[in-house]
Amino acid sequence: MNKTEIAAVLVDIGTLLELKGENPFKIRAYQSGARVVESLGEEELAQRIAAGTLEEVKGIGEALAQKITELAQTGRLGFYEKLKASIPAGLVEILSIPGIGPKKVKALHDKLGIDSIAKLQQACAAGRVAELEGFGEKTQEKIVEGIRNREAYGKRHLWLEAWQVAEPILLGLRVLKGVLHAEACGSLRRHMETVGDLDFLVATKTPEPIVAWFVQWPGVKEVTAQGETKASVRLGSGIQADLRLVPPEQFVFALHHFTGSKDHNIQMRHRALQRGLSMSEWGLVPAEGEGTAKQKAEERGRQTDIKTEEQLFAHLGLAFIPPELREGLGEIELAEAKKLPRLVEESDIRGVFHNHTTASDGHNTLEEMTAAAEALGFEFLGIADHSKSSFQARGLDEARLEEQVAAIKQLNAAKKFKTHVFSGTECDILPDGRLDFSAKTLAQLDYVVVSVHSSFKQSREEMTKRLIKAIEHPHVTMLGHLTGRLLLEREGYEVDVDKIVDAAIANGVIIELNASPWRLDMDWRHWRKAAEKGLLCAINPDAHSTAGLAHFRCGVGAARKGWLTRENILNTRPLRAVVDFFARK
Repeated sequence: MNKTEIAAVLVDIGTLLELKGENPFKIRAYQSGARVVESLGEEELAQRIAAGTLEEVKGIGEALAQKITELAQTGRLGFYEKLKASIPAGLVEILSIPGIGPKKVKALHDKLGIDSIAKLQQACAAGRVAELEGFGEKTQEKIVEGIRNREAYGKRHLWLEAWQVAEPILLGLRVLKGVLHAEACGSLRRHMETVGDLDFLVATKTPEPIVAWFVQWPGVKEVTAQGETKASVRLGSGIQADLRLVPPEQFVFALHHFTGSKDHNIQMRHRALQRGLSMSEWGLVPAEGEGTAKQKAEERGRQTDIKTEEQLFAHLGLAFIPPELREGLGEIELAEAKKLPRLVEESDIRGVFHNHTTASDGHNTLEEMTAAAEALGFEFLGIADHSKSSFQARGLDEARLEEQVAAIKQLNAAKKFKTHVFSGTECDILPDGRLDFSAKTLAQLDYVVVSVHSSFKQSREEMTKRLIKAIEHPHVTMLGHLTGRLLLEREGYEVDVDKIVDAAIANGVIIELNASPWRLDMDWRHWRKAAEKGLLCAINPDAHSTAGLAHFRCGVGAARKGWLTRENILNTRPLRAVVDFFARK
């Protein structure tokens, strides 16, 4: 196990001990031990484990050192496994409901015997939760809302989570004998922020062995359908995956059809009909005559010279429409006029801003984050740890921020890395719109990200005024995660997006596209209009670990859905241009 995985286990142990009502000092020992592990470099941790000197590190006692060593060397911990087995699985599941921590879960279990979400829902319906000391009507309402959201969102999955499941299956399909082409379709290919199920399409002349391989995939929990040219399975992650197999000559038509969206496909079929053609998953054939589209395609489809989607669009007088734009939002008209934008690509991104280190709630040190950015080929990296009001995230006060600025300057001067590091902050926007740091403090930084982390229940008008007041501050460079949403968990707070965009443009402030797969905020549906007005975007992974830096790719997918080009995005500019931009601001 690496240090991030070890720290996660220690945090989990602390949570489980809290569920059991263990001594608070013991619980805090694991929580603080996790932070200590996170603060160590991977190399230092490995060396201390090998030398048996972990106990010399402040905050790690003998028992904790033994457990960390066992995790690092074996990838398992007997104590942890026994602890998990001693707690009803339903209690851990209840923790997945936003707003319910270990103490509340324990109280629910001890006083009402609740050990599952179903029982919790029944207790709320009867009003028994509100009667518990420390709960009340508001808490009960939040629990009911959390359960409702969990059920509503349970059938969808974050894009990244879906892709992580789909990618190995897709790679496996592509190397199978008899597979001529294989693609993932549907909302995954269109890069929607959440995905309902997975759709795989294969071109082959020998479907039987491919179906057999698919239903025997190691992650398959249940086979729900299996035929000669189609199979459906339920994977261990809970996501459903469908496989369709078609003859090679039909592949491009099926690929377009199953990529969608529904609105895009309807408009494309209408366009085909205007040209005397019938368009379907089976082919593109003359509309007149007897028989179904499938029958006509089978009769004449093999004569077509359309082999790619580019050729398919061209046959209908259109430029190629990238999958991300296929939402029926005017892309066909612009493709006809050859006016579709050249969308931003992953290779255009030269660096990222808004990232965290162990100075606040990140899992990796400044040097580790910089090394990871260099490995990604970034020219620059922005560090924006939390400000002091985000105490839950160990936010930096003025003195600690000054220390970090000095450390960044020293790191750049040492030229240990090719990647230049910018010093910034994610400064809290307080409920009245004031910033968490003074202008004097903010003036020391290369750039300033401002974000909301509290008082989410303000009215739409109050929140809009709050954000605009922050945007108008002369030291603000960019606005972080506009609505504060957490996909599939928490709706964003109410805000007038158009007014915020206009205020940002008027004050020369960037609005980030937070590339965290849990956020993707500002939503892609707003970006096209905002960019046309002149708003500048920054794709920020909001990385809390070295692995999180790679989430910029999720942001690129969302930016493409928002019709953004590299000209709309600060991250695509070379280092010198970014330095100049910050200096002018």
